[in-house]
Amino acid sequence: MDPESSPSPPEAQPSIFRWILGFLLVGAAWGLTTPFMRRAAVNYTPPTRPYLSDPNVPWLKRKIWGVIFAVIDLLRRPAYAVPLLLNVTGSIWFFLLIGKAELSLTVPITNSLAFLFTVLGEWWAEGKVISRDTWIGMALVLGGIGLCVHAKS
Repeated sequence: MDPESSPSPPEAQPSIFRWILGFLLVGAAWGLTTPFMRRAAVNYTPPTRPYLSDPNVPWLKRKIWGVIFAVIDLLRRPAYAVPLLLNVTGSIWFFLLIGKAELSLTVPITNSLAFLFTVLGEWWAEGKVISRDTWIGMALVLGGIGLCVHAKS
């Protein structure tokens, strides 16, 4: 028998704790960072640039450079850049998860956890009070995740 045609042993699946940790990391990276990016963007005051208000510069060119300068200015501020970097890291973890985990579970679980972590992030970053109805909604979301996971197992 040809060694190349022999079936390879099945790839070992990560433990349930590793899946949970992966889902939690993605949800936290997406959810916790969003309120901090929002706070940094809301508190942003762009510097004055005479080039952007010069009537001799074509309108479209002023608008394009205005967007470029706004992006550069935000990325140069650690209050925005650090949460953005963590958020993008969560997207990389998500990409790695969907390569291994079942797609019909990964997407709703990570997005639901991102919602839960966003609520907690708003409490942390902005001091927002979490209402009783929001707590109930968060509990229902967690219950829904549990039902989805139980139904697939």
